Amino acid sequence: MNAIGLIELSSIAAGMQAADMMLKTSSIELILSRTICAGKYMVLVGGDVASVKAAVDVVNEEIDESIIDTFVIPSVHPDIFPALNGTNAPPELEALGILEAFSVASLIEGADEACKAADVQLIELRLAMALGGKAFCTITGDVAAVTSAVEAGAQKIALKGLLVNKVVIPNASRELLDEMV
Repeated sequence: MNAIGLIELSSIAAGMQAADMMLKTSSIELILSRTICAGKYMVLVGGDVASVKAAVDVVNEEIDESIIDTFVIPSVHPDIFPALNGTNAPPELEALGILEAFSVASLIEGADEACKAADVQLIELRLAMALGGKAFCTITGDVAAVTSAVEAGAQKIALKGLLVNKVVIPNASRELLDEMV
């Protein structure tokens, strides 16, 4: 699996319909398909680039009125998958970077961009559950790398006008890591 695609919808019914359409369109793996806060629905799939693109495209063509945000990321950064599951805890916390977005899709795109921009570790992706529909990610590494990563990720999210905030904490407290994971 070298690519992921996501559809974020304003309708739960349309979200379930989208998941079904995507699975019937091409040979992809369903990673997540669920309701998220603020009455939205998200479908995250993986596979080869052409299959993922075909699955996302069919929904964009057929269910346009309910779509909030979408993406296809070819060559997705490997930290994305464990961070989605909350299993990417680093042994120690150096500088801490936080990206916060109004949509799940824009946040995942920003996190991928951040990880590709600098030598950092993505700790976690929190996607819209108990967050009023927003999403955020946490990143660690040395201060310069985290700063560079956060800037790159924030720019990607801001292109869609969905950046809530970005923060770099140079010497984060160990207790923060204990609370995050």
